[in-house]
Amino acid sequence: MKNTRTALLLAAVVAALPLAAEPAVGPAAATGSWTVDKAHSEVGFQVRHLMAKVRGGFGDFDAAVKIDASRPEASSVSFVARTASVNTNEPKRDEHLRSADFFDAAKFPEIRFVSKSVKPAGENRFEVTGDLTLRGVTKQVTLPVTFLGIQKDPWGNEKAGFETAVTLNRKDFGVNWNKTLDQGGYILGDDVSVTIALETARAKTN
Repeated sequence: MKNTRTALLLAAVVAALPLAAEPAVGPAAATGSWTVDKAHSEVGFQVRHLMAKVRGGFGDFDAAVKIDASRPEASSVSFVARTASVNTNEPKRDEHLRSADFFDAAKFPEIRFVSKSVKPAGENRFEVTGDLTLRGVTKQVTLPVTFLGIQKDPWGNEKAGFETAVTLNRKDFGVNWNKTLDQGGYILGDDVSVTIALETARAKTN
C-alpha cells in the first residue's frame, strides 16, 4: 500500500513538471515590440441617446506597443483610428458622424493617441498618460491599461493582450452638436465611454 501511494505521488510530481516549465505570462515576458492584430481587436464607444445608449466602433485602426519591463517609464504606446471607418450599424447615422457635426472625417481623418509616460498601477495594470488628438484638439489623458498576458496561437505566433476603458467628454474636443428636446434636456449625452481591446503580435526582428 505504501509503495502504491509513493508511486502515485511520483506520478503526480512528474505530471506537474511540464506545467512548471510554462513560460511566464507577466509583463517581464512581454518586453519588446508588439503590433496590433486587427482581426482580433476592437475599438468601441457608447453615448446616451434619449433614454438609451448608442454603441459603435471603428473598423480601421492601428497600434504599436513597446514594453520595457525593467524600466516601465521607457515603455510606449501609439494608437490611431481612422474616423471614416466609424460604424454604428446605421448608415445614415454613420454618415452624420463623419460630417462636420461630429468627427469631420474629411478634415480630420485620424484620432491619435501618443503616450508620454507609463507607470505601474498594480499587478498587470498600468497608467498610460499621453496626448489624445481628436478634431485637431489635443488633450492629455490617462488610460488605465490592463495587461492580459501572453499566449501562443495554434500556429506558434506569440500574442499579448491589452485593454482599457475610459470616459471622455466629447465637448472637450469640439464635438458639440446636439438637439434640445421639447420637454427639456438634449438628445445626446456629453460623456462617451470608450473601450479598446487589443490582441497584439510580437514584432518580427530581422
